[in-house]
Amino acid sequence: MEAHQCTLYSGGLKGAESAFGETAEKLGVNEIIYTFEGHKLSREKNVKVLSKEDLERGDISMELASKMLHRTYYETEKIRKVLQTIFHMVNSGYQVFVVGAIQEDGSVKGGTGWAVQLAKMFNRPLHVFDQPSEKWFSWKDGWQEDAPHIQYNTFVGSGTRYLSEAGRKAIEKLFADSFK
Repeated sequence: MEAHQCTLYSGGLKGAESAFGETAEKLGVNEIIYTFEGHKLSREKNVKVLSKEDLERGDISMELASKMLHRTYYETEKIRKVLQTIFHMVNSGYQVFVVGAIQEDGSVKGGTGWAVQLAKMFNRPLHVFDQPSEKWFSWKDGWQEDAPHIQYNTFVGSGTRYLSEAGRKAIEKLFADSFK
């Protein structure tokens, strides 16, 4: 598979999503950034602003999201739009790559965890670079240490705003190993 045959879907935010986009751009991977009106992006290449109707297709009960992510959300309108945007990313990209922190209960910390939950629900190939351990893990009825590669022509790149140097290097290595 050639890099130019692939498309990365992300949210264009600072941290992991920007690093995925910058790395994709260097290698000629197509990139589509989903966002909503008024959302501040760090990357603005090939942006698709989701309409109110688009966002509603990815709607979720905030109570359910809070339970699944083991977190309480107070800024419900903005957070709802973020979660709806993540739905479009995961719905568009088949394979899902996330940089973040796997918690003791197996969930992934923060809003990034929503991409992980959706990938599990949609039965998508799912890979998380756990910044605390500096290792990749793939979901196969539980987290298993792995060395993933981009294997499908549509994929998601998401993750923490607080990208470590190890996280950045993991993204770069993922692309380098996938597109030799």
